[in-house]
Amino acid sequence: MSRNMSSWIVTGALVGGLLTAALLAVLFAASQLAGTPFAPFDLFDWMARVLPGAVVRFGISLIVSLIAAFNLGETSSTAKTAEHIIAIGQLLALGIIFGAIFFAVLRRRAGRAPLAAGLVLGAVVGVPLALLSASLNISAATPPLVGALWIVAAFLLWGMAHVWVYNQLVAYTAPLPDPVSEGSGIRAGARSLDRRRFLVQLGGATATITVVGAGVGALLARSSDEAAPVAASIPAEATSEAGPVAWSETNPLPNAAAALAPAPGTRPELTPLNKHYRIDINSLPPVLYEDDWKLSISGLVENPMELTLADLRDNYEPLHQFVTLSCISNPVGGDLIGTQRWTGVPLKHIIEQAKPTINGGYLRIKAADGFHETVVLNDVLNDERIMLTYAWDGLPLTTSHGFPLRIYIPNLYGMKQPKWMVSIEVVENWEEGYWVMRGWDEVAKVQATSVVDTVATDSLLKVGDTTLVPVGGIAYAGARGISKVEVKVDDGDWQPAQLRTPLSETTWVIWRYDWPFEAGQHRFTVRCVDGNGTPQIDRSQDTFPSGATGYDSRSATL
Repeated sequence: MSRNMSSWIVTGALVGGLLTAALLAVLFAASQLAGTPFAPFDLFDWMARVLPGAVVRFGISLIVSLIAAFNLGETSSTAKTAEHIIAIGQLLALGIIFGAIFFAVLRRRAGRAPLAAGLVLGAVVGVPLALLSASLNISAATPPLVGALWIVAAFLLWGMAHVWVYNQLVAYTAPLPDPVSEGSGIRAGARSLDRRRFLVQLGGATATITVVGAGVGALLARSSDEAAPVAASIPAEATSEAGPVAWSETNPLPNAAAALAPAPGTRPELTPLNKHYRIDINSLPPVLYEDDWKLSISGLVENPMELTLADLRDNYEPLHQFVTLSCISNPVGGDLIGTQRWTGVPLKHIIEQAKPTINGGYLRIKAADGFHETVVLNDVLNDERIMLTYAWDGLPLTTSHGFPLRIYIPNLYGMKQPKWMVSIEVVENWEEGYWVMRGWDEVAKVQATSVVDTVATDSLLKVGDTTLVPVGGIAYAGARGISKVEVKVDDGDWQPAQLRTPLSETTWVIWRYDWPFEAGQHRFTVRCVDGNGTPQIDRSQDTFPSGATGYDSRSATL
């Protein structure tokens, strides 16, 4: 490859990067201003669905590990930010590659490039992205056809911009009419300077568009509440003269009178709505509207049904449960776990109304984002705690947490519990769910775990002549409950911790151990026993495929 050709390839990559960055900023601003799809997220979500399960698992594990290793913040929100950065970087890289290839192809021709070449480039990139968006995106406010046309138009302009830039550069590098005449070197040097000046001006212009577009998009994103529900009605218990109000703001927790107080620094017993983890398969959550939504019950049933959210709220006695939910990707001691007050309808009551036929053995649940899972029918008929949930903390589910409907199944990780539900089909045979197809555990039963949240060195207690250090945290084993928690300091003996009365049989348990003070650096390790008498697994195991196991510990200097 000649040096001249290499120079054009590098220039094409630079131009591709500059123009793509500006395009991404415009697409982002438009997505926030007009509700159009954001193509990088659609491409990322498509790849997450089609890549081999091992690749997806590696990506999840790597992101979670890096967040923990560098203490980058709350795992689920930081992971979403990382996904967004990867998605944008992915399309930016494609723009750089296509820019380099495009300039290399054009350079093999003599003279200026035709405008049609830019249209071809824009179509090659834009049309596939538009088709992906039309088939996959369910978070945009615009109709799929409008969104697809917008993406195609934006990339056609992007392609034509490549042609315009290329032709400008060709003009600056065209052969001089008299290369040997006096002063030609000066003229050649001036033209080279003009070429560099043009690239600098191009960089400045695209940088301005990028910054302004990204800034406008970010401002609009902050001013709009992405997590707000799109509900037409609100449960009566969540209304007041001042507007919607969370249940926990006006009601004491059911264990408020418990004798044992959590150790200072222990996580909140009820996780705030805006702090509850969110893990799903989407860059942006699906946006569903109550007025347009219905849950269909079909398949091997005598009485197919379609239920609106109002039907579920008004025609069934609500069930309120305090529930701890954890993610199968949560490492030992991780924060992909939370507790909330769930409100909904026992699924048993609805399925009994639909009257499954004798051949029905399983429920195939589908979500608006393509997620799906299979539930054993007899489990549903024998456990009223399995519920279709439409509210958390007395308020409609937020968009990011599954509005309008999600399911709760005791004892299982979140990977088995779809959000944004749209249908339940009674089927004869078991089918693999979304994550099971990608290698995760078929049952996904919650592993018993216990966590040291705090060693409260700034809240020492004085009992007689003894100084005590409050140590505390949570223990959780699904609906099996917790019968015992023990703490070990350094290489000492295991000592029993005190247990606080839990919010319910399906939540974590707060534990506390007041340790006699000893100066120095110490390591505090915790273990638990579930309600069935089964000890927590001490063997360290990664999250894949059945959830993490092992003991959690925390060091402190006193």
